[in-house]
Amino acid sequence: MTAEVQVLTAPAPGWTTNADVVVVGSGVAGLTAALRVRRARLRVLVVTKAMLDDGSTRWAQGGIAAALGEGDTPEQHLADTLVAGAGLCDEDAVRLLVTEGPDAVRRLIATGAAFDRDAAGEILLTREGGHHRRRIAHAGGDATGAEISRALVEAVRADAEIEVIEHALVLDLLTDAQGCTAGLTLHVMGEGQRDGVGAVHARAVVLATGGMGQVFSATTNPAVSTGDGVALALRAGAEVTDLEFVQFHPTVLWLGPEAHGQQPLISEAVRGEGAHLVDADGVRFMVGQHELAELAPRDIVAKGIMRRMQETGAEHMYLDGRHFGAAMWEERFPTILASCRAHGIDPVTELIPVAPAAHYASGGVRTDLSGRTSVSGLYACGEVACTGVHGANRLASNSLLEGLVFAERIAADIVERDAAGKLTPRHEDVSRPVSRVPLLAPESRAEIQRLMTGGVGVLRSAESMAAAAEGLAALAVDGLDEHAKGESPQVETWEATNLHLVATALTTAARLREETRGCHWREDFPDRDDAHWRRHLTTRLASGAFGTTPGPVFGADTDDHPTTPEEQK
Repeated sequence: MTAEVQVLTAPAPGWTTNADVVVVGSGVAGLTAALRVRRARLRVLVVTKAMLDDGSTRWAQGGIAAALGEGDTPEQHLADTLVAGAGLCDEDAVRLLVTEGPDAVRRLIATGAAFDRDAAGEILLTREGGHHRRRIAHAGGDATGAEISRALVEAVRADAEIEVIEHALVLDLLTDAQGCTAGLTLHVMGEGQRDGVGAVHARAVVLATGGMGQVFSATTNPAVSTGDGVALALRAGAEVTDLEFVQFHPTVLWLGPEAHGQQPLISEAVRGEGAHLVDADGVRFMVGQHELAELAPRDIVAKGIMRRMQETGAEHMYLDGRHFGAAMWEERFPTILASCRAHGIDPVTELIPVAPAAHYASGGVRTDLSGRTSVSGLYACGEVACTGVHGANRLASNSLLEGLVFAERIAADIVERDAAGKLTPRHEDVSRPVSRVPLLAPESRAEIQRLMTGGVGVLRSAESMAAAAEGLAALAVDGLDEHAKGESPQVETWEATNLHLVATALTTAARLREETRGCHWREDFPDRDDAHWRRHLTTRLASGAFGTTPGPVFGADTDDHPTTPEEQK
């Protein structure tokens, strides 16, 4: 008997459609996967929560890391990535990333992405935190993500055979009686032939839904980053790993203590070009804390800023790029310059107030090196996935590269499995037993963010996380949406419920890891503990309860990647 899975409370699908592969998300990972799968003439449907060109990728400022420069090698990129990952990277996954990365970037350029070049036509490269070489390719100065998004969106729109559904919130995975992927349900916002809840029957589903930054009060993530992909995977019975490792970007524009939601990012590339972190007295406090000072890995810089804030009682630190001059700000960082000026700060003549904010989920839905999850037919790539590349802390500008490389690997695996007749046949009848999850009221979102920011933010302790866990448990009882009982919930209701599920899973894992490693900083366990905690925490949802178990590092004396039901036979 196949185990019962959980699904969101929602109306029965009012419409259906079919595809070979459905891709959820329209960032670099999702669109790359869609384009590569289409080359094999499979029928592809792309589902995106906002507009096609409004994925998280477009917000990426710094660039994409790859060993493209003279004297740089994949081995050097590998070494920097392993150091940043603080002992939890899967070296095999990282090696794939850095060796396949340069050619993947070249294919991206062939797709139409235009990177900044020098007078001789060579790609301009810069440095960011944790990199010992200039290997960050950028576009439009500080608009790399926007340019990559533009090129991929144009390529997708040029292929009339790729169907796109915009303004659609993915709800749950459809699975057959054997537990294999059979498509998904979604809700389309707006009016048209396809609106409300519908179902897509497909032989493979690729999750590329981005991050979960909206779990916290202040984040660089857009408002749509509510952890929908991780929540869907958990309800479907998939394994998620390393959720406790949430990277807080050290230099986010500080807009005041009451600021909530998406905050403007001050790219690491600004420090890569020579800007300094200083306190209110002008002291460069990162000097002496790490050999790379302001260009140390992000977790180290974020901790350095937080420590200085604690020591001085300040609410933020400052980034000093006044020595750049107006011309450099206007040519190299036009987006950041405009953003700062829009908030009343002129970085040409003034210090920029900065503080850490939630930026990137290093963990996510656990995959193997082909992007397969522990549910047959379900793939994941980009920020929603945990490939083993990032370990305990992502190296700057490896995120776009990971989305690109592993999307290509997923497409290759789908095409190969299709040719071998191994993709799950498409079922119109999906009759797996399910239980419906009670929904939280939209107002719960603010309380979830308050609890997570105060209890499971940059600084964590047993006491702070216990308070967060208690508050989240109370919300599950007291925060129910009474209006959703008639099965006509709002999008905001589903989002709040997804955020609550992800927040609870994250808190559960963070409470178990009794050490400080990478971007997981425990005040009560301030040291890294390789003897007990050089291992991953894998979480599953079963019968409405989380089970989190420790396991070895990917590739450490065992093949520790997830296996699908087919592979277990």
